[in-house]
Amino acid sequence: MNILYGVPGEGMGHATRSKVVIEHLLKQHNVQVVSSSRAFQFLNKSFPGKVHEIKGFHFAYKNAQVSRTGTFLLNLKNAGRNLLFNFSEYLHIQNNFRPDLVISDFESFSFVYAKHHRLPLISIDNMQVMDRCALAMLIAKEERKNYTLAKAIVKAKVPGCDHYFISSFFDAAIKKKNTSLVPPIVREAIQKAVPAKGEHILMYQTSSTLSSVKETLKKIPQYTFYVYGFNKDEKDGNVFFKSFSEEGFVNDLAGSRAVIANGGFSFISEAVYLKKPVYSFPVKNQFEQYMNAAYIDKLGYGRHFVDLSADNLKAFLFDLPLFEKNMSAYQQNGNEVLFAELDRKIREFSK
Repeated sequence: MNILYGVPGEGMGHATRSKVVIEHLLKQHNVQVVSSSRAFQFLNKSFPGKVHEIKGFHFAYKNAQVSRTGTFLLNLKNAGRNLLFNFSEYLHIQNNFRPDLVISDFESFSFVYAKHHRLPLISIDNMQVMDRCALAMLIAKEERKNYTLAKAIVKAKVPGCDHYFISSFFDAAIKKKNTSLVPPIVREAIQKAVPAKGEHILMYQTSSTLSSVKETLKKIPQYTFYVYGFNKDEKDGNVFFKSFSEEGFVNDLAGSRAVIANGGFSFISEAVYLKKPVYSFPVKNQFEQYMNAAYIDKLGYGRHFVDLSADNLKAFLFDLPLFEKNMSAYQQNGNEVLFAELDRKIREFSK
């Protein structure tokens, strides 16, 4: 079967998990991919000749939080040029590939292609939990507008799919038809990693505007901190900044005592898979990150904080034994649940 797979360029989590699914699909099907930005570059290296570049949506940040106005203006500014670019790629795929089925990981180009050509459409992402499931968590008053906006965007992004696979590290009651909740998609390097209870704390920080990281971590001298995300190698006391390499990052994650991060789904899912307690401080105005952090707190897998501070970090570290106990019962059978259900659904559409 010919399958068109759409991956957004905003956030590398979509790309890393889609790579896992695409590798599985390529064992039986002919797959072509559309993506943008860093995700395109990443996937193009993994699947040369199978990835088409498009222009996608991007967030604008200000003071380590999402700027709604900046995001709107940024995407409005590029809308006309991006539309022409994407239309050219649309025609190329239409004339040279002819998909039988489309899969979208919260990506609009593939969605539009499927609807225009009346093709079966499958959604695989973690975002749909906000619209298609009941969230059993308290939503702070100041987050309710963000929740309403996020839910509306999710609902409008890829509506009317033939089936939705929602990847999630927490359980949620499904409230809409044609929906399946599956465990998080885990890359092979994480599955092969051997967890060890080390003495260092790994921090994954994607917002380079957080200038106080070093000063905060140095206030906890009894712990060593490995910090990724600033694209530099530097040692200052008990704080080690590290440039990214997959092997080094996975080894440091597997050997850590706990992790510090924003609220990104993919990294938190990998930490939970390896049973590493999570200190989560979500990027402001991103409800999906708030939701992930809130569930980490609710499940007792770590703590949800508004920001990074020495006092909060001390409180988190004091409770590590409790978090480790709570995480000990977590079980996930790799990616087998999703693969089995996805293969069955594709067979249904091929009849």
